[in-house]
Amino acid sequence: MSLQQLKKSLQNYNDNKEDWALIRKAYSFALNAHAGQKRVSGDSYITHPLGVANILAELELDVVTIITGLLHDVLEDTSVSYDEIEQEFGDEVASLVNGVTKLSSMEFRSKEEHQAETWRKMFVAMARDIRVILVKLADRTHNMRTLRHLNSAKRRETSRETLDIYAPLAHRLGIYKIKWELEDLAFRYLNEKEYYNLVDKLAKKRKEREEFINEMINDLQGGLEEAGINAEISGRPKNIYSIYNKMKEQQKDFEEIYDLTAIRVLVDNVKDCYGALGVVHSLWRPIPGEFNDYIAMPKPNMYQSLHTTVVCAKNELLEVQIRTWEMHRTSEYGIAAHWRYKEKVRDDKEFEEKLSWLRQLLEWQQDMKDAHEFMEHLKIDLFTDEVFVFTPRGDVIDLPSGAVPIDFAYKIHTDIGNHCVGAKVNGRIVPLDYKLKTGDIVEVITSKNGFPSRDWLKIAISSQAKSKIRSWFKKERREENIAKGKDALERDIRRLQLEPRLLLKNQLLEEVGRKFNLLSPEDVYAAVGYGGVSSQQIISKLREEYHKHFGEEREQRAPVELKPWTGAAKAAQGVRVEGIDNLLVRFSRCCNPLPGDEIVGFVTRGRGVSIHRQDCVNIVGMNRDDARFLNVYWDTESAASYPVEIEITGMDRPNLLADVLHAVSESKVNISAVNARTTRDKMSVLHLTFVVRDLEHLEFIMNKIKQVKDVFSVNRFTGGSASSTEKRAP
Repeated sequence: MSLQQLKKSLQNYNDNKEDWALIRKAYSFALNAHAGQKRVSGDSYITHPLGVANILAELELDVVTIITGLLHDVLEDTSVSYDEIEQEFGDEVASLVNGVTKLSSMEFRSKEEHQAETWRKMFVAMARDIRVILVKLADRTHNMRTLRHLNSAKRRETSRETLDIYAPLAHRLGIYKIKWELEDLAFRYLNEKEYYNLVDKLAKKRKEREEFINEMINDLQGGLEEAGINAEISGRPKNIYSIYNKMKEQQKDFEEIYDLTAIRVLVDNVKDCYGALGVVHSLWRPIPGEFNDYIAMPKPNMYQSLHTTVVCAKNELLEVQIRTWEMHRTSEYGIAAHWRYKEKVRDDKEFEEKLSWLRQLLEWQQDMKDAHEFMEHLKIDLFTDEVFVFTPRGDVIDLPSGAVPIDFAYKIHTDIGNHCVGAKVNGRIVPLDYKLKTGDIVEVITSKNGFPSRDWLKIAISSQAKSKIRSWFKKERREENIAKGKDALERDIRRLQLEPRLLLKNQLLEEVGRKFNLLSPEDVYAAVGYGGVSSQQIISKLREEYHKHFGEEREQRAPVELKPWTGAAKAAQGVRVEGIDNLLVRFSRCCNPLPGDEIVGFVTRGRGVSIHRQDCVNIVGMNRDDARFLNVYWDTESAASYPVEIEITGMDRPNLLADVLHAVSESKVNISAVNARTTRDKMSVLHLTFVVRDLEHLEFIMNKIKQVKDVFSVNRFTGGSASSTEKRAP
């Protein structure tokens, strides 16, 4: 790569001598800054920024972006300061260079956290100026072209990141020219054997394939000329990685993949696009379901084209792409093709709409503290596959592949998502975990009494929806989240045979909380409660901090050895009172405790010991040091059964009650009471009372009911109200 090559690339679209003088100045500045530095290959370091600048010039970007490409490493790899760049080239260039620079000066606990924080900074910079990521993509493209000089482990690591993040990002920006090159280069280093195997096979079939394509082009050219359509037709071989993916997804051998080459038809206007489509379909038989109109319904990355797959001579499949010259330019250069236009029109609303997905990425990433979770969701949101669905009014909504109605609801509006209780697809009621398909017409059913379920976090696909769900639980249910989080931590600590009171000290919780940007012990409990961080992550850090301050943890104190139960009262069956026999014991109706619940005994006047759940509303806040509170335990040897009441809500429809009763009867339990009613908003509320062995048995039955069609929630009913912790989406 030389300076003359860069000049030649620039002059293809910009012959302004003043612009070239600025680029030469930036080149000299970078050359001096990197003086004496070498790449791993042994080449002078300046060859890299020069290569990056040339890629940006090939994308026909503005002078500021090309200068940024020349200077993109000076902040990170040289002694040059931000102020020096600003003084020499202005604040616009300095800001762009800073946006591209990695966070090398900060300390991180892991490589993944370093990567996550680097991308966070990148997206913030992208929101201000999209050219940041264009420079970063050019930087990665040049690095991939010279990757052979690195060791095997580094090649694989860089290629994996390229395939997971950079290639999908190029797709999102519509820069297919960069996307295909990145995919093939990464595939080459990740799976060298498969890559060269496909290269050999393609080379062997090349002559035969070219003859076939030339024959089809001649036939189509004749048909278009007859129709009076001026067009340029060419063959476009598919990139190697896309062929490999197709073989893997369809479980086919190379010989079974017929559409290795697509024909591209470039015409003058949109009218001719549809006219050319008619000619194609008159010459060859189209395959049903293999036609996509991306002109009427453009992709979010601005891509427009008509795609159709037809059966040609010898029953071979052929993909035909039809577009205008302007559409073709956009398909090659994506967002970069529109940048110079935006330079002239600063308030281009259409341009800003094309970057709406970036705003959404910024929105959800702000609340995501865990580096691993951030990187996983980033890969999902940048993944290339998308589905396009319609609102009842005909608006097109793009969602990630595998999206469900919950994702659709939150994409429309946060309040619609928060009050969603059901959905209709193509006029038919579907469960909220229904996988949406391109072309579906989706209608969200809302209720003012509806609210998110924690199970939605497992159902939703898009990071936007998950972020909104977490945000709702974080804001609306703080007290509940704190209690739920504390219970989860105590339960999981006990499973490790440790004592909760040792690990759940405020001092330790505050120190661990700081690592997750949580300011107080209550914030830690709440974060666990609403799913912002897992209890396992918190416990792991708590143990580390405990070891630092106090040494090894002591194991949890075993319960006092109790005498065998000898009491005669039937109500006492299944419960032991610590150190005391023959007491009158009864289960409180306000919370209906079951084996598996944490329980406490309370001495009543004239009615013996009343057994309550630890979280029962009637005893929460009471002084547990009161002598009337007794330690009680479940008798694990008992075979007793216990009555329990649950509340089920669902869509009011015929046979809903029958389907629910059938699900319960399959679990072989006795139903002792049934009550059902219909609300004003056409919802059914069912109350069932039946007998179970323990909490695990109850959860098994509730899960069976949750699988019934049109059931929205299944809750344990205690003391006149249903616990919301069990709520779920259909």
